[in-house]
Amino acid sequence: MMSRERKKAAAALQEKLKILRSITHSHALSNTSIIMDASAYIKQLQQKVVRLNQEIACAQDALRHKSSSYPTVTVETLGVQGFLVNVFSDKSCPGLLVSVLEAFDELGLSVLQATASCAADSFRLEAVGGENVVDNVDEHVVKQAVLQAVRSCPESGCGGEHDDEESLG
Repeated sequence: MMSRERKKAAAALQEKLKILRSITHSHALSNTSIIMDASAYIKQLQQKVVRLNQEIACAQDALRHKSSSYPTVTVETLGVQGFLVNVFSDKSCPGLLVSVLEAFDELGLSVLQATASCAADSFRLEAVGGENVVDNVDEHVVKQAVLQAVRSCPESGCGGEHDDEESLG
């Protein structure tokens, strides 16, 4: 027979698991599954925090360089064979998105997820690339390929002959 204190503790634990299940949108029934779902949910939240911090850094960098028309490109390694690529430019041109995606293709990277906005006065791309087929592709190689794609875009005004790394992010 359980003591009164143990029953209270078990009831409190069940209540906490019920709350955890609702917060994480888990449909699991067992305690172990609820905790595993919560762990996966925490990992998703951590990835969102990293992504949002990246966006904030990119936006802050873009504000610092607002007077120039140079693009900002940041690349972060995700896992073993993936990259998070952020591109921002206060100028856009026809074919800029295609040029960047072709650079991914030339590196053997598949675009797993992307968000892009193109307007007359700006270009923004956040892409997750993965499944690297080519060896020795790291953040620097991806960044240089994307920068070259942006620079080669005709009429962009965001390319040019300058190699000012400070302005390029």
